[in-house]
Amino acid sequence: MGLAVRTATCSCGRVRCVGLGTPILSTVCYCSDCQAGGYQIEALAGACRVLDPDGGSPYLTYRDDRFACVEGADLLVGYKLKPDAPTQRFVASCCNTGLFLKFAPGHWTSSYRSRFDGPLPPIEMRTKVARRQSDLPIPQDAPAYRSFPLKLFRRLFAARIAMLFSSASVGR
Repeated sequence: MGLAVRTATCSCGRVRCVGLGTPILSTVCYCSDCQAGGYQIEALAGACRVLDPDGGSPYLTYRDDRFACVEGADLLVGYKLKPDAPTQRFVASCCNTGLFLKFAPGHWTSSYRSRFDGPLPPIEMRTKVARRQSDLPIPQDAPAYRSFPLKLFRRLFAARIAMLFSSASVGR
């Protein structure tokens, strides 16, 4: 039995990414970097929204060996908030759709939930809510943490270990 494949596309369909299996995490992040990066993408001409109405960035986070751009990779443009920033957000230049971000030197890819087709896993946590810039109530669909919880780091660490022993990956 194979692993489920989730497909994420840009709004015009020229760029397609896939996530293989269960994501490491389904989360909404409110850190200053994610909010500023979301506003940066949304300011592009004709861009789709990547932020929730309360400023959170909803992601499905996959191990690097389980996420890939399989069509239109040449159309991806990377954006950083500062030249030396460890986080780079990738946007489909054909239609200015934000698709995913990479944190260097991390072993994971956080992809914007709104770009995926089909049913999605429920939000598991909301992180860095102390940085929220919204007066809207915090949604009660998942635990909300003022910072990054230990649970998040445990998941990332476990994913790194699993990568070392896995034979399942998305072709690049």
